[in-house]
Amino acid sequence: MKVRTNFYLSRILNNKVFCDNKSIGRLLDIGIDINSNIPNIVIAKIKTNKGIKYLSWKSFNVRKISGQYQLNVKKIEYVEPDKNIYFLVKNILDKQIIDINGRKVVRVNDIRLTQTDNELLVIAVDIGIEGILRRLAIAKPLKKFLKIFNINISSKLILWRDIAALIQSNENIMLSTTYEKLSTLRPSDLADIIENIDSKTGIAIFSSLDDARAADVLEELEKESQINILKTLSKQKVADILEEMPADEVADVLDDLNKDMVEELLNKMERNVSSEVRELMEYPDNTVGSLMTTDFIDFKESDTVEQTINRLRELKPESDVIYYLYVVDSKDKLTGVVSLRDLVISEPDTKLSEIMDNKPIYVKDMDSIESLIKIETKYNLMAVPVVDNNMVLRGTVIITDIIYELLKNRRLKA
Repeated sequence: MKVRTNFYLSRILNNKVFCDNKSIGRLLDIGIDINSNIPNIVIAKIKTNKGIKYLSWKSFNVRKISGQYQLNVKKIEYVEPDKNIYFLVKNILDKQIIDINGRKVVRVNDIRLTQTDNELLVIAVDIGIEGILRRLAIAKPLKKFLKIFNINISSKLILWRDIAALIQSNENIMLSTTYEKLSTLRPSDLADIIENIDSKTGIAIFSSLDDARAADVLEELEKESQINILKTLSKQKVADILEEMPADEVADVLDDLNKDMVEELLNKMERNVSSEVRELMEYPDNTVGSLMTTDFIDFKESDTVEQTINRLRELKPESDVIYYLYVVDSKDKLTGVVSLRDLVISEPDTKLSEIMDNKPIYVKDMDSIESLIKIETKYNLMAVPVVDNNMVLRGTVIITDIIYELLKNRRLKA
């Protein structure tokens, strides 16, 4: 039966290392082999009178004597670390990791270890405040004092099996999950993580996403982060990601890039997509056209309720695309709007012309954004159709885009 002893890295760092009851130096760091499936310690970094030495951990033993941890080595076996060695102090302690459950970036304050009869394993990292206090050697007295007031300070651990080294460098550690688990986060949460982690790691996370997922995350990033990431990717990769985004979002992203790069990206995108983007980018900044999305679905007056529902089932549009169903004539001029409620409660053979509101509220593409906001506020619409001077339906503006515009303007004025 294996005897286990659990302790934290901070309790053994800088402790003396003994061999035959003689001190041979102090422990500076310990390392694991990143190619091994088992996170066992294989090497120790020691400060000796003759400089820094590296010893095999095979003959090490950690014992607790009078409340202190003592390091003993039966046989001194010098080794040289190779590129597969991952040192805990150098590469993990005080570095940022992603707490997948908390959906945020945290810091490693200490590392939990367990010793069996013949090996030392890494089992978890401590991201709680106790880890900091432990390293300052005030955890025990402070916890004892706070206990009088029924206040507890506990460790907050992330198990090592949830830690994956996504970038193995001397500067970065990644992160408390695999790429696959990261991709399950909401785009907004993943965007926050990318913005709060160091840029090299953030780029690595983003680059690991498929094009569709990357597009969703890109939409949630702040402008500066968008630009920094896009500049590191190949032009073809950027073009592939942008093709997954609504044309209006692409136009917003490209607005902040230099003209040569914009033109190169548009030329690499599919022609029908780039044409929509070019058209949107021609609108002046303060006009409705610069804010609208061309990702909408229109229907003919002669379409029946059954035909309309079948088409929606086939297309499976995003929820914000079908706040309202817009009805156009044979020349694509806006003639009416149908609510989803009216569509659902009507008989299957009913034509849209019979249930549509033939006096829809709309704005023109060259109207000011201020006038759009007034109309939205007055009529409390979830989306507003956008037409040109000939009443041809050009796009829509949804409520979330209006809110974003208001928030952006407020930030600029602050």
